[in-house]
Amino acid sequence: MTNLNDLPLDSSWQQYLTEEFNKAYMQKLQSFLQQQAQQKKIIYPEENQYFHALNLTPFKQVKVVILGQDPYHGEGQAHGLSFSVLANTKYPPSLVNIYKELTGDLAIELPESGNLTSWAEQGVLLLNSVLTVEKNQAAAHQKQGWEQFTDKIIQSLNEYSEGIVFILWGAYAQKKASFIDDKKHFILKSSHPSPLSSYRGFFSSKPFSKTNAYLESIGKSAINW
Repeated sequence: MTNLNDLPLDSSWQQYLTEEFNKAYMQKLQSFLQQQAQQKKIIYPEENQYFHALNLTPFKQVKVVILGQDPYHGEGQAHGLSFSVLANTKYPPSLVNIYKELTGDLAIELPESGNLTSWAEQGVLLLNSVLTVEKNQAAAHQKQGWEQFTDKIIQSLNEYSEGIVFILWGAYAQKKASFIDDKKHFILKSSHPSPLSSYRGFFSSKPFSKTNAYLESIGKSAINW
């Protein structure tokens, strides 16, 4: 397995994250991932896509952060963007509900693909808190170090940017609000889009129109969802 600090990472992020790779928690994470590889475990997404979200959305271009928990663990699904799946892949249940809310919120047609790359390219950072997972083993890579790394990403955006919309779906994501300055940024919270909780306030929460209204109110261009 390649060392994490040798994987492709957009230069705009390096000044905020390079030091992290030398810290003990990242060394521990590296060892864990190497052990998984030695045990012939199948890990998603592919190695060169661990930092795909960061590479598609450079630091200064981030306008929105949609925080997920960990990657999809089914074959052919995860490709490094939270909630997104590769084209021609069946929509996972959470994405089905995201699209239901999207079409209801903005009165637009259902997107033809579950690939959210077009969002990322417009400044929507689709960040999972944990960046890898074992095939068919949900949450298998939690508490191995990724959370500290992705918290650093959020903290850096909070400190060195202004006017970012943080979309926090579910209790897990909402814990991250504790280190986001709501005087500098706009935080949107609701229940998670998964079928287990979407009925508790996700539907009709209108995150997409609210995001665009805020962006336009501070002179930024809206997202073409």
